[in-house]
Amino acid sequence: MIRDLSLTLRAILDDPGLATSFPELAAAQISFDRPGDQFNPQQTTVDLFLYDVRENVDLRNNEPIVERQNGQVITHRPALRMACSYLVTAWPVGGEEVTLQEHRLLSQVLQVLSRYPTIPPTIPPDYLQGGLRGQEPPLPMVTALVDPQKNLSEFWTALGNKLRPSLTVTVTISMDVLTPETAPMVITEHVRLGERTLAEGEKIKPETLEEFFRISGRVTGAGNMPVEAATVTLVGRGLSGTTNAEGRYTLSMIASGAYTLRVQKDAAVKEVSITVPAPKGSNYNVQLT
Repeated sequence: MIRDLSLTLRAILDDPGLATSFPELAAAQISFDRPGDQFNPQQTTVDLFLYDVRENVDLRNNEPIVERQNGQVITHRPALRMACSYLVTAWPVGGEEVTLQEHRLLSQVLQVLSRYPTIPPTIPPDYLQGGLRGQEPPLPMVTALVDPQKNLSEFWTALGNKLRPSLTVTVTISMDVLTPETAPMVITEHVRLGERTLAEGEKIKPETLEEFFRISGRVTGAGNMPVEAATVTLVGRGLSGTTNAEGRYTLSMIASGAYTLRVQKDAAVKEVSITVPAPKGSNYNVQLT
């Protein structure tokens, strides 16, 4: 993922369309080398040195994302929000007043990268590489941010080079670290109501105990396609619900026993016998044809 970010930054700065407004930048090569005392490019170069990678704790999210597909529940654990900081320096080769060329290159990099405050959607899709394509949610890219933890003199001494003009670009990306978990969708939920034996306990007084079930199923039509807005009724019990876009419905507060389930969509009606709770291997799905 970090490699994809570096390639995305290169794609932005290597865009041939920059040649008209930023000819010096368009002619420069883009590198990601450590600008130490041995760094001596043979052609004009803009260097983006990745010097720091850390979690952006301000954007930490602990809420999982849950998807429901084909009777399965897919749970995506929250991704890490990683802030990647690059030291950007310019290294002109040849020509007159090399120092002013350096300043001009840095100015052009600043102008180009400042166009894109987030990744995505402000960055055109053609620039985005690998895992950055379709990344959600949009995360910040901050150009020329002052890093209060970085002492410039000590920083360049650690790099083994002399202090020179630079700017910092910090991009926060989402990095998945856990494989999504897939499990069968719950079709029967057991609900127990009653007065607790103790205020902080979980046991219920037997004489106050009431037990119910919440059931969930799916209504499909021709080609196993979901049927939306169908009415699902538990005959004789006054309980009904409506299917969603995935054809799913839920009915609550049902005592155990045998029932008739009626499904209706326009002129199509179907009744099926069900048992609550459903026996092993059974469900509350209905094929409406």
